[in-house]
Amino acid sequence: MSGAGSGRLTGKIALVTGAASGIGLATTRMFVSQGAAVVMSDINAEAGEAAAQSLRSDGGAVIFVAHDVTSEPSWIAAIEAVRAAHGRLDILVNNAGVGTGGSIEDATLEEWRQIHAVNADGPFLGCKHGIALMKQSGDGGSIVNIASVAGIIGAPQLAAYCASKGSVRLLTKSVALHCARKGYGIRCNSVHPSYTDTPMVDGMVDQHRAPDRYRLALEGASPMGRLGRADDIAGAIFYLASDDAKFTTGAEIVVDGGLTAT
Repeated sequence: MSGAGSGRLTGKIALVTGAASGIGLATTRMFVSQGAAVVMSDINAEAGEAAAQSLRSDGGAVIFVAHDVTSEPSWIAAIEAVRAAHGRLDILVNNAGVGTGGSIEDATLEEWRQIHAVNADGPFLGCKHGIALMKQSGDGGSIVNIASVAGIIGAPQLAAYCASKGSVRLLTKSVALHCARKGYGIRCNSVHPSYTDTPMVDGMVDQHRAPDRYRLALEGASPMGRLGRADDIAGAIFYLASDDAKFTTGAEIVVDGGLTAT
């Protein structure tokens, strides 16, 4: 990362979910480059461990934990892994997510529940158990929940996804107010990307009946004329995780190339 100095997360301990690829991996790299020790978690253990090993080979203070964000026992185990390795938690990034299309008429109840289990239950459990460890140090902390522009504006073919990300948006504000009024010093904010060039979006494109045309449409939806890049989103996450945002809580940062401004 270039820009306003280095070492801005020195001494910080972070847990990043969905860290094996895409936004989670880009965020982990950025955190490590700024001095943080990172516990990466993902349900894809093979890819996650490979990514962690690559970062360690470059000198990064990184470990990997296999983690199913839909499972409370798995969350408890992940938090305990952070405690065992570092004794504290300063930054939690609830990034793990899934995206599946379907209008209100087309989506099935099974799809609805699957999407909400990952996209809504995951951040709920992360905030709940992350706060428990964060507050023990007495030094506060930062929770960053990854939502979507689809949690702010509607999309006719994304009924379940929109609902799940709208849940994250308001969960974030509730958590922020709770922690502020309890005096924990823990901030909670959300980041709202538009379509980003990640494996999840690649999968959505590949499933479309006209993938090439669909990708062009996604690129053209942004006034800036392109998909977001993982580093674009990681930069916003980094800001919220850092002490630069020490008076920012309950906020939402939209990273969408101007999509929601139209």
